[in-house]
Amino acid sequence: MKAVILAAGEGKRMRPLTYERPKVMLPVAGKPLVEHLLMEVKEAGINEFIFVVGYHDETIRDYFEEGERWGVDIQYVTQKTQLGTADALRRTEGLVADKFLMLNGDTIVSAEDIKRVSCVASSSEIALGVIKVKNPEDYGVIEIEGEKITKIHEKMKEPPSNLINAGVYLLNKSIFEALSKTAKSKRGEFELTDSLQLLIESGNNIIWKPIEHWVDVSYPWDLLAANELLMCKTTFVLRRSVFDKTFKESLIQEQNVNIKGDVSIGDNTEIKSGSYIEGPVVIGENSKIGPNCYIRANTSIGDNCHIGSAVEIKNSIIMDGTNIPHLSYVGDSVIGCRCNLGAGTKIANLRFDDAPVKTKGLDTGRRKFGAIISDGVKIGINASIDAGTVIGNNTLIGPGAFATGYIEKNSRIF
Repeated sequence: MKAVILAAGEGKRMRPLTYERPKVMLPVAGKPLVEHLLMEVKEAGINEFIFVVGYHDETIRDYFEEGERWGVDIQYVTQKTQLGTADALRRTEGLVADKFLMLNGDTIVSAEDIKRVSCVASSSEIALGVIKVKNPEDYGVIEIEGEKITKIHEKMKEPPSNLINAGVYLLNKSIFEALSKTAKSKRGEFELTDSLQLLIESGNNIIWKPIEHWVDVSYPWDLLAANELLMCKTTFVLRRSVFDKTFKESLIQEQNVNIKGDVSIGDNTEIKSGSYIEGPVVIGENSKIGPNCYIRANTSIGDNCHIGSAVEIKNSIIMDGTNIPHLSYVGDSVIGCRCNLGAGTKIANLRFDDAPVKTKGLDTGRRKFGAIISDGVKIGINASIDAGTVIGNNTLIGPGAFATGYIEKNSRIF
């Protein structure tokens, strides 16, 4: 059986983090989103993949190549214009057998959930992974009768159930005829859910299977939820395979370093005296940590980073090549590549009224949420960043400045 991974989308809701990369290549727990998905699918027993790529496709192709490093085989097809999930899947016709798996590349789902969906006995049946959520109005909603799906709805203000489509599908070749008959939706896209509804209306059986471990990464703050889930749940491959207290010989560790809990540290990374690391934490290669810094749980630090003296980082994602060299606090935040935070930079992560933090008028659902700082941002000494702030690519924040709200890329705040 092959697995089709939809990875062509731009991820506009993830801006500004997706200006330089496709959404599926955003890092969580030390690896791109779609790499975690690939590892889970492989753990479920599938070794042949078709990636549907489009936006910044070279990023995905260059990273995964033909899949040899993961012990899998990867083919690529291109969706040049993002016209929806049904259009993306049509690109794979002729490359899949009668039965195949399809997954959205921007979701985190466990191998055991994938197995549950893929192990349907009848070759004539289609299966969907379904999960119960508190906010079904944000998703396509499923109506069921017994084990069968009777109706698939697009997003609606008053959904008839709280069961949603989790983006994990077991399909067969009958889907391609339905794809060819699918009209554009109100959003101007060809939707796979509309194709599946056509199959239901023509008498095809589509059954549902429960999904238990799942995160949909739609907005930047969802990266933190995915990061937390991957690091903390033993269900996931990362948790079982990456954390290893027997660190590699290339790790340079000075005296008076405290490492507690599950911590993964990459090759040629230097941990200097006085550093206190409280897992779960993932640190990449060729980075310099310390001296005298505090890295708290659920933090992911990329390659070639510098986290220096008197810096505290908590529950955050720090991408490759970023420097936070001294006297700074970063909490519940996502910081892009090649950023530099000057001495004394502080990121707030809590409102005075203790309400969930909002970003661009959207409720993040998180009581504690700091900032989204995109690639190439430079921040001067003693700058303060308000909770819920978004800072666009290559922005300069001057010494002593206060940054708040949504700041467009290439801005100057002095």
